[in-house]
Amino acid sequence: MMTLLDVLAAHPDPMPLKNIAQQSDLHPSTAHRILGAMSAAGFVERGEGGTYRLGIRLLELGNIVKSRISLRDVAMPFMLKLHAETGESVNLGMRDGDAMVYVERTSSGRSSVRVVHIVGARAPLHTTASGKLFLVEDGRDRVRDYAQRTGLPGSTPASITEIDKLERELAEIRRHDVAFDLDEVELGVRCIAAGIRDDSGELVAGLSLSTPSERFRRDWAPLVHATAQEISRALGYTESPPKRP
Repeated sequence: MMTLLDVLAAHPDPMPLKNIAQQSDLHPSTAHRILGAMSAAGFVERGEGGTYRLGIRLLELGNIVKSRISLRDVAMPFMLKLHAETGESVNLGMRDGDAMVYVERTSSGRSSVRVVHIVGARAPLHTTASGKLFLVEDGRDRVRDYAQRTGLPGSTPASITEIDKLERELAEIRRHDVAFDLDEVELGVRCIAAGIRDDSGELVAGLSLSTPSERFRRDWAPLVHATAQEISRALGYTESPPKRP
């Protein structure tokens, strides 16, 4: 499939199947079968006379990647500032289905505690501070669908594994606009998170401050919230009157 994409990308005009097969060193029937599957998924478009060209789905995926790279670039100076002010690790997480994926991190270097929030790491939405922000955004019905779909598995004894308790927690987050993870992903690690919104007002990421439990300070919540708001404004978000974290 990647070979076929490379061949199509090298030609600005639609290509006939015969030429595609020749340049990809694939048998025409094999190329035709793969192109059919790619066409169904939107990765290629079939034109008149059995020609093929790259599909709109690639543009959609490219825009997603572009927006994520842009977000990381915009967020990093603010993350470094928060890191300097607190001396603790700062994480940038984005939602991927039912999980949070950490796409950037500054390390405190102050603790031997192994923190799960490393670049590329994944964790369930309901156990992470940033993930809870996205569940708040989903609303009650979709949260219940999430709970039924995932079963709310626990990562530690402190993880929330009951829907009633999760809904109470989400109600608190909705009121205060910040979320907490208290040893719920990893014992000995606690987090504070606030949401980052783009110019359309969509929640696109969570900014979190992670610390060993013995250094955890709830009074850092306003600072985390303010930093997330700064990043949002840098992305073009026009905020409504702020809530008090």
